[in-house]
Amino acid sequence: MINLNGNLVKEENASLPVYNRGFAYGDMVFETIRVINGKLMFWEDHYFRLMSSMRIMRMEIPASFSPEFLEEEIHNLIESNNLANSPARVKISVYREQGGYYTPVTREIGYTIISEELENSFYLLNGDFYEIELFKDHYINSGILSSIKSNNRAVNVLGSIFASENGYKNCLLLNENKNVVETLNGNIFLVKDNLIKTPPIGDGALNGITRKQLLKIIKQIPEYQLEEASISPFELQKADELFITNVAVGIQPVTKYRKKEYGSKVSAELLSKLNVKARLG
Repeated sequence: MINLNGNLVKEENASLPVYNRGFAYGDMVFETIRVINGKLMFWEDHYFRLMSSMRIMRMEIPASFSPEFLEEEIHNLIESNNLANSPARVKISVYREQGGYYTPVTREIGYTIISEELENSFYLLNGDFYEIELFKDHYINSGILSSIKSNNRAVNVLGSIFASENGYKNCLLLNENKNVVETLNGNIFLVKDNLIKTPPIGDGALNGITRKQLLKIIKQIPEYQLEEASISPFELQKADELFITNVAVGIQPVTKYRKKEYGSKVSAELLSKLNVKARLG
C-alpha cells in the first residue's frame, strides 16, 4: 500500500499525472525515516527538516501538516503493510502541484508516503572492503539549496554511474571551490588523531539527520575535538579514518581511497553510541 495524498491505495493503482512538477521539474523534497517496531527514529528532527525544506522551496505548508498528523499517516501505512512490528524505512515525498509551463507556478502541494521492510532493527558496522574515489566531472554548488533533500540529484546519479563503471563503492563530491562536500548518498566525516572533521552546511553539504545526531554525540566525548570546516582533497590521504553517514546505514567506514587505507575504530565507537541514542529516542 502507498499513501497518496492521504489515501491508502495499492501500489499498482497509485499514479501521478505526467505534468506533476516533481517529475517535470524536480520540484520535490523528501524525507527518509527509519522506523523500528512502530517508533519513528529521530522523528522531530526529520519533521522540522521537512518543514524547512518546504519553506526554502516556497511550498505552501497545509495547516494539517502537524507532526502528529504525519506520524499517524506513517503508522497507518506501516500497519497496512504489516510492518508495525518490523524494521522499516519510510519515505515522505512532497511535490508542488502541476502548473508553471504555460500557467503560473502554484504553491499548493501533494504528497506520497511509501514504506519498505529493512533487514536489521538497528545499525550494524559493515567492515567489508569499501573503496571510494573523487568524482570530478561535475560539482555541487555551495549554498542552502544543496543542503535540502530534493530530487534534483543529477550530479549524484552521474557519480553513481562513474562509481559503478570503475568498481568503486562510492564517490566524494566536490563543490565549485574544489572542497570535499559529501558522498553520493551521505555526509562525510574525517578522523585525524583526536580531531573529527566534517564539511559545513555552507559548503553545500546535505543537512543530514544522522550527521546532526553524530555532531551531538561527538560534542559529548571529551577525548575528541569536533570541527565543521572545509575539507581539501589533500587531507584525505593524511586521515586515520573516513566514514559516511546516512539514515539507511548509520555509519559506513571507508577502507580505501587511492593508495590510502583506513581503520574503523572511531566509526565503531560512534555507531554504538548512535544505536543507543536511537533506542532512547
